[in-house]
Amino acid sequence: MAEISGKNFIPESFQGYTPDIAGQIGLLWELIKAPLIVPLLTVCVYICLAMSIMVFIERLYMGVVIVLVHLFWKKPEKRYRYEPMKDDLESGNAGYPIVLVQIPMFNEKEVYKISIGAACNLSWPADRLVIQVLDDSTDPIVKDMVERECIRWANKGINITYQIRETRGGYKAGALKEGLKRDYVKPCEYVVIFDADFRPEPDFLRRSVPFLIHNPNIALVQARWRFGTGGIWRIAAINEAGGWKDRTTVEDMDLAVRAGLKGWKFLYLGDLQVKSELPSTFKAFRFQQHRWSCGPANLFRKMVVDIATNKKVTLYKKFYVIYSFFFVRKIIAHLFTFFFYCVVLPLSILVPEVHVPKWGAIYLPCIITALNSVGTPRSFHLLFYWVLFENVMSFHRSKATFIGLLEAARVNEWVVTEKLGDTLKNSKAGKIASKISLSKLLGDRINLHELGFAVFLFICGCYDFMYGKNCYFIYLFLQVITFTIAGLGYVGTIVPSS
Repeated sequence: MAEISGKNFIPESFQGYTPDIAGQIGLLWELIKAPLIVPLLTVCVYICLAMSIMVFIERLYMGVVIVLVHLFWKKPEKRYRYEPMKDDLESGNAGYPIVLVQIPMFNEKEVYKISIGAACNLSWPADRLVIQVLDDSTDPIVKDMVERECIRWANKGINITYQIRETRGGYKAGALKEGLKRDYVKPCEYVVIFDADFRPEPDFLRRSVPFLIHNPNIALVQARWRFGTGGIWRIAAINEAGGWKDRTTVEDMDLAVRAGLKGWKFLYLGDLQVKSELPSTFKAFRFQQHRWSCGPANLFRKMVVDIATNKKVTLYKKFYVIYSFFFVRKIIAHLFTFFFYCVVLPLSILVPEVHVPKWGAIYLPCIITALNSVGTPRSFHLLFYWVLFENVMSFHRSKATFIGLLEAARVNEWVVTEKLGDTLKNSKAGKIASKISLSKLLGDRINLHELGFAVFLFICGCYDFMYGKNCYFIYLFLQVITFTIAGLGYVGTIVPSS
């Protein structure tokens, strides 16, 4: 029998291979590129192009809706029955419904006074306002501080209750659900939830409650944070929808979807703003985005059948919620951003046999980016930097999306966003003097995933600069800078702990 060697399996065109490692790797690459890499990458390109079209149609639809709303939509006061709250000397405060204010907290040392003070200063009759501080803090010092603050306001005549639980089961949803079970809450008709960093204006209730009073089909009046959304609920709608559930990390979205399936309506007041705090560090922002990406994907998995089989909503509404709201915005948008801009497009540079059409690589993404600015025209000057940073965050969002869809580990992970309040403002020279070890510094500042992608994109950019024809290296090098900045922790406020 003839002797068999590895050389028998190598095509004749590669018989002159060299024994060095680099040569063997290059030879292996040439062997697998044509039959495996090129077809696989081509399929990925087609999938990404399909996702880009889906995102484009969704963004175009939303852009048209936003423009039409701004041009032709009447103000909420004209579209709904609305009468401002008036003080009546004869009936006193009887015309004011009893409103519950819930403030869930967890070790909020820096901001607990902000939300409690803002709630206690709401322009609403004291005998028609119930404030409930739901403290799940594990730090006994913080718990004592929060309780003392509640006592201080109670001594001023404010109806405020400090509420704790034995366990932190269900996280925020569990605390809100437990709070609604208290006997002193039963007379309340409406409930507004303020996170620990919220700073509502005194007239918040006077501007929002009338819509609930005069429109019994409205479940939620949603206000606008300076960064996000918040609102006031009709307690009857919460109960009919099944109450707060802790099955996902987006308890508010879960409740809103279930209430919508029951036929309840929602009202958004864009000019009613509630100040809040952005995550102060990149680490805190990553945890927040993980929760906000994993939660909707997991909720989609749990509710898609209920939505599809619901008989109280129209077919159009089912399609909108399943396809537009969940599938495209909460899943496809994250996956497309990461895989196309950070994986497939860079890899196509290293494999020139794979063609990415310019309409998909340049024109359509530019249009999508422009459409994203329709809702926030004042931030148009930040759009370029926002795109680069969103590409960085798309890695974490995509990972969280898969975790939510597959219900993998960390699916119900809830890391409370660290808040600073006025700590930096009140500190001398805006700095906090503290010592920090090298290991702590590296652990908080260095992000290996981001640095790894920076290296990968840098290699692809250099290859395109030397051999490419489409000048993708301009985008790649800018993205390398952004990944590097994030990887070295120069995003957000750096507040080392002692």
